[in-house]
Amino acid sequence: MEENLTHKIIDTLKSKATLKQKVFDTTLNTLKLIEEIISEIEQEYNELLDGEDNRIKVLHHKTGIYDLQLKLGSDILIFSMHTNVFQFNKENIIWKHSYMKNNPDNGYVGQISIYNFLTDSFVYNRNDDIGYLVGRIFVNRENHYMVEGKRQMSFRDKDISACEVNKENLRHVIETAINYTINFDLLVPPYDMIKLSTVGQMQQKAQDNKIQTGKRLGFQFNTDDV
Repeated sequence: MEENLTHKIIDTLKSKATLKQKVFDTTLNTLKLIEEIISEIEQEYNELLDGEDNRIKVLHHKTGIYDLQLKLGSDILIFSMHTNVFQFNKENIIWKHSYMKNNPDNGYVGQISIYNFLTDSFVYNRNDDIGYLVGRIFVNRENHYMVEGKRQMSFRDKDISACEVNKENLRHVIETAINYTINFDLLVPPYDMIKLSTVGQMQQKAQDNKIQTGKRLGFQFNTDDV
């Protein structure tokens, strides 16, 4: 009895480990393709911005094995891959698709999150500033993906069975995130929220410009519906 249970555990470990490694590999390859795309976007956009203020030039760089940055004027997009593999919870509508019902292994995914931060948050080392999750790209073992995000980030790429990771599809996702971000404005906060300040805050600001800022902190977006 114990021997049968042992074999069952070993078989499960082997199958799950193989599956999750496959999902990890497809997700990492997706991140590498994203890096290739944003490098091309940097070159193409800057050619179109030739002669404009250098401060609005597009720049990208790799900040770690699993993290990429794309600077767009006053905004930065960060593409960050989680190293773990996840399974959609059983209440998720995705399980109604025949693609998932026919093979539940397709419901295991890697995750690449797209965050929006203010460029000044990094320039002035304002470590308390707030970033905003623009969207998440989920990638499964068969190199299929779906996107979860806010408003225009969500209108497409929801059917994971129909969406395959390739350059054209990912470029659309990335440029949709860019468009959303640069139209996602920082608004003046209500007067009563900031009418009081401490000596320490003013001294700190004079020293290193670290008053906490973020598009979601004490601010709201035009027609924000989150």
